[in-house]
Amino acid sequence: MIPAFLRLTGVALACAAALPAARAADESFALGTISVTGKRAQVGEMPTDQAGSLVTRDDLRQFNRDTVATAVTLLPGVTLSFNSRNESLVYVRGFDARQVPLFIDGVPVYVPYDGYVDFARFGTADIAAIQVAKGFSSIAYGPNALGGAINLVSRKPVKAFEGDAFVGAAAGGDRKAGINLGMRQALWYAQAGLSHREADGFRLSSDFEPTATEDGGLRENADRSDRKLSFKIGLTPNAQDEYALSYYRQDGEKGQPPTTGTSGVRYWRWPYWDKESLYFVSSTALGASETLKLRLYHDRFDNEVDSFTDATYSTLKKSGQGSVSTGQSIYHDRTTGGAIELESRRLAHHLLRAVLQRKADEHKEVDGNALLNTRYEDTLSSFGVEDLITLAPAWQLSLGVARHRLHPDSVFGLSSSYALPPASSATNLQAGLFHDLGPASRAYLTLARKTRLPTLKDRYSQRLGNYVENPDLGPETSLNVELGFQGRPFPALPELTLEAAVFQSRADDKIQSVFVGTGTSCSPATPCQMRNVGEARVRGLELGARGTVLPWLDLGANLTVLDQKNVSNPDTRMTGVPDRKFFGYAVVRPAAGVSLQATVEHNSRRWVNNTASLGEFTLLGLKAGWKPLPAITLEAGVDNALDKNHELDAGYPAPGRTWFAQARWTF
Repeated sequence: MIPAFLRLTGVALACAAALPAARAADESFALGTISVTGKRAQVGEMPTDQAGSLVTRDDLRQFNRDTVATAVTLLPGVTLSFNSRNESLVYVRGFDARQVPLFIDGVPVYVPYDGYVDFARFGTADIAAIQVAKGFSSIAYGPNALGGAINLVSRKPVKAFEGDAFVGAAAGGDRKAGINLGMRQALWYAQAGLSHREADGFRLSSDFEPTATEDGGLRENADRSDRKLSFKIGLTPNAQDEYALSYYRQDGEKGQPPTTGTSGVRYWRWPYWDKESLYFVSSTALGASETLKLRLYHDRFDNEVDSFTDATYSTLKKSGQGSVSTGQSIYHDRTTGGAIELESRRLAHHLLRAVLQRKADEHKEVDGNALLNTRYEDTLSSFGVEDLITLAPAWQLSLGVARHRLHPDSVFGLSSSYALPPASSATNLQAGLFHDLGPASRAYLTLARKTRLPTLKDRYSQRLGNYVENPDLGPETSLNVELGFQGRPFPALPELTLEAAVFQSRADDKIQSVFVGTGTSCSPATPCQMRNVGEARVRGLELGARGTVLPWLDLGANLTVLDQKNVSNPDTRMTGVPDRKFFGYAVVRPAAGVSLQATVEHNSRRWVNNTASLGEFTLLGLKAGWKPLPAITLEAGVDNALDKNHELDAGYPAPGRTWFAQARWTF
C-alpha cells in the first residue's frame, strides 16, 4: 500500500514541470534514461549507440501527441494498430508489445499476465522524452526485449519553481486538462503532475457505411476517461549522487466499440482500468571509478471487463466457463522487482557494466462473486554484462551478454490441475561497432541475438476452453542486424538531422497457435495450443530528415519500408503491419508568435488474414498556433482533414475529421 502522506503530497502539488523548448533536453530525468555507454550529448537524448530514435518534449507538443500510442508513431519503423479489446497496439519493425516492452524510467510496466499494454492509457503530460531502441538495446532493459524497448523518461525541474497548465477540447465531447509543477533546490527537487482526459466517443468519417452494429456518426460505446497523478521527490547530496522516489497512479474506464462486422460481436465495457506504481531509482558514486545504480519497484494493475448480451449494455452475459460465468472478468496483477547496476571505468578504454535483475509477477482472476478462478506466479531473473571498449578516439565497440531465467512459482486454475513446469532459460548476445564521423554524426553496425520468454497467458490460458495449455513452452529468439547513420553531417546546416538504417530480423521458435488435431477454428471440439513452431523474417529500410531550412520554415519526413515473410509457412501472411509508412510535416512562421503546420501520414495496406487486407490511407492534419504572450500558447486545428474512412484493424474504423482547440500557460 502506498503511504498516505505520499498520496496527499502528490495531490497537493498537482504536479510536473513544463519548460520552454530551449530547456527540453535538460528537463529529462537522468536516472530514467537507459544507455549502453552512458555517453549522451544531453541528458535524456537517445544514445547514438543504441540504434534507436527519440520523441522529445517539443515533439509531443508540436504534434499534439497526448498518448504514448500516438507519440511513438512519429518515428520511423513504428506502427500503430488496434485490437478487439479497444486497445492501442504499437509495432516496432513488426514486433509487438510482448517483444518490445514498455518501461518508465527503465522500470518495466507491461501487464504480467500477457505482456501487453494499452498504449492509449498512458498520457504524455508528465513525459520529457520517449526512447525507442530497435533491435540492439542495452542489457539493462532485462529480459524479453526481443525487438527493442520503449522507455518513457519522466520530467525533472530545473528552476526553483516552474510549471504549466493546459486545457483543451475536441470533437466527440473530448476534453482534457492538466497542471504541472516543479521545484528545485540545492540538495533536493520535487515534481508532480495531474491530468484528466475524457471523451464521449469519436466521430466516424462521413464515408462510413452503416452496419447492423454501427449506424455512423458518434462511434458506439467508444467513451473513455483517464486520470493520471505522478509525483517525484529527489535528493542530490552532491554532484555525483542522486536518489529519487516516484509514485504514479492511473485510473481509467472505457467502453469497447463492437466490431462493424457480422461475426465475433462483443458488447463489453471496462468499468475500471487502474494502475498504481511506486519506484525508487538511485545513482551512487563509489570512489572515482565505480558507480552503483539501483532500481526498485512495485506495480499494481487492476481491471474489470463486463460482457453484456446486447447493445443496451444492461444485462450481463452469463455464459461460457470460469470467470465469464457471471459476465464479469476481474484481473489483479502485481509486480515487485529490482535491478542493481555496477559501472566501472577502472580499466583504461573500458566502460564495464554488470546488471542483476529480479522480477516477481502474480496474476489473479476472480469473477463477479469474488470467486478465485486463476492464480499464476512467476519469478524472472537476469544477469548481464556489457563492455564498451574505446578502440580509437572515433571508434567504439560494445559487447554484451545476458542470461535470463523464468521460474514458475504457482499455478492454480479451476479448470486445470497439473504440476509446476520446470524453469526455462535463455541467453542473449550482442555486439555493436560505432564510428564517429564528426562531432555530431555517427555510423554503426550492430548484431544482437535476443529472446522472449513466454508469458503466463501463453503457457496456461485455455481461452474459454478453446485451447490446451502448454506449460513447457520455450522462448522465442531473434537475430537482429543493422547498419545505420544518425546525426547532423553538414556544418553549414547545423539544424538538419538525418538518420538512415537498413536492417534484418530473423525470429525463430515463434510462439504461434496450432491445432492439436485437425480443425478450421479453435474450439472445445477442435482445440488449439501455443507452440514454438514459427519462423519469420523482416528486413527493411528507414530514412529520416528534419530541421530548420529557412528562418521561417521547418521541414521533416521519415519513411519506413518493410519486407515481411513467414519463413515457416510462406502461404500464411504476416498480419497487422503495413509494408510502407510515410510521415512528413511543414511548419511556417509568417509572423512573430504565429505558426502554421501541416502533417501528412500514409500507410500502405495491411493484411488481417490470408485473404483479406485493409486498404491504404493518407491522413492530412492542419494546425494554427498563436502566442499572444511569451507564456501563453493558443492552438486550433483538424486531424484527418480530408475525412478519410480507414481502419487499423478489421471491423474497427478509426476517427474521421476531428477538430481540436487547446491553450497552455507556462510559468
